[in-house]
Amino acid sequence: MNIDIYADGANLNDMLEALEGGVVSGFTTNPTLMKKAGLTDYLGFATGVLDKIKVLPISFEVFSDDFDEMYRQAKKLALLGDNVFVKIPVTNTAGISSAPLVERLDKEGVKMNITAVFTLEQVSHLLQHLSTNANHIISIFAGRIADTGIDPLPLMEESLKTIKAHNPNLQLLWASPREVLNVYQADAMGCDIITITTPLLKKLSLQAKDLTQFSRETVQMFYDDAASSGYTL
Repeated sequence: MNIDIYADGANLNDMLEALEGGVVSGFTTNPTLMKKAGLTDYLGFATGVLDKIKVLPISFEVFSDDFDEMYRQAKKLALLGDNVFVKIPVTNTAGISSAPLVERLDKEGVKMNITAVFTLEQVSHLLQHLSTNANHIISIFAGRIADTGIDPLPLMEESLKTIKAHNPNLQLLWASPREVLNVYQADAMGCDIITITTPLLKKLSLQAKDLTQFSRETVQMFYDDAASSGYTL
């Protein structure tokens, strides 16, 4: 596959395991994943990760709802390492576009991962505020779009064309995939990056697995679990 796979999570051991596996090309995390992992020291976690992952790109997200404070946090995160991409949400919680902040950070050379993008209109608006040579990531939440019953593939394809026409250095990221099939879909359409969690990452080893054998293994799993549980009828 040509697509870059980024491990998505907030468990350092999982991240290092993914790094050692040699499959991933980068990492992403966010405040929600960090909360689920029980982390309370944001900066401590970030510096700890960067002490171990020194080269591959990794995205850390600002967490303020105020744009001035977002700017301060973004600048602080960017200084943590040359491989850091600062995640900036496409809007704040009031739905106000972060495009002016994105433009300011772009001009100051901060590498960004613009996140929580859901519409082509958001993509087009962001591009009006981005230079034509910088290397940023635009993360479209294809998985969450699919959760609404809408096929995200046409949006991803159109976004890719729009983004590359503006700046070939920009990277489109397929965020929140729901199944391994999404990896192959994203790769086939030419998407640059896809994020996957540890459970999905482990399923990549199933590529091209013989389906007859897979069927037998599934039946064996049912049989073994029933036997070990001591079920009777």
